[in-house]
Amino acid sequence: MMQPHPAMAPRILLFDWHATLVDTMDAMYLAVEEVIPRLREEGLIERLIPASQAKTVEDARLIRYVQAHERLHPRILSERKISRTDIFEVLFGSDEDAKRRAHAIFDRAYGQRFGAVEPMEPGIADMLRDLRDRGLRIGVLSNRRRDFMAHELWAVDQGRWIALVDTMVCGDDVARRKPAPDLILKALDNLGASPSPRCWYVGDSTTDIIAARQAGVSAVFYNGAGWDQVWLDKIFPGSARHPNRPDAVVGSFTELQTLIHRFLALEPPT
Repeated sequence: MMQPHPAMAPRILLFDWHATLVDTMDAMYLAVEEVIPRLREEGLIERLIPASQAKTVEDARLIRYVQAHERLHPRILSERKISRTDIFEVLFGSDEDAKRRAHAIFDRAYGQRFGAVEPMEPGIADMLRDLRDRGLRIGVLSNRRRDFMAHELWAVDQGRWIALVDTMVCGDDVARRKPAPDLILKALDNLGASPSPRCWYVGDSTTDIIAARQAGVSAVFYNGAGWDQVWLDKIFPGSARHPNRPDAVVGSFTELQTLIHRFLALEPPT
């Protein structure tokens, strides 16, 4: 069973970008659709992990489908619930070079399509402003390139978020992208802070939770896709092979804001 909440109230709140704070699904999936058929010509189709090594039955099906058809299954494209980082993690596992090359192909494809960006939920700017007013520092993180991220941060909500973000860290700012902890550690360094449960990292993917665990911060899973508990237990099994579980699961930013308020209210006044 998942822990009911993090151990401590946050002083720093770091957010994943795509599918957590913002919706850029159209451009992302169009770019991923371009990546998969190019895996063979890039010498990467042979580097897909064996389906027998997949974490879940569904992951094994994804690997087999890509091997057989060299494209994503139509259901994945229609549901739009899995990030490109998680797709590459499923396909290539621990093969860091293959993932690096797949991300590079994605960046070139995404560069032809990015631009449109919308908040994942209404009222995110108000939530960020409220949390900053309560003394929290805010950071946004993404495996995407800095030029993409900078444009999207300026574009979303008519630029209202820019003054609410204390640091932004992108995939080309660090040696390793998520699920490595580098992005989180870089953000903390930018803020002059050390890893601790006082930093909450909020993300929508299994790679986000792995990154938070490796960084030594509190892991909060944003369940914007609406996964049921059966699926959450499947993707976060807590097994020896896949031990990483979130400290909390929130289904909306209202729920996250309420959780943070509750934690802050329990702390003695300074």
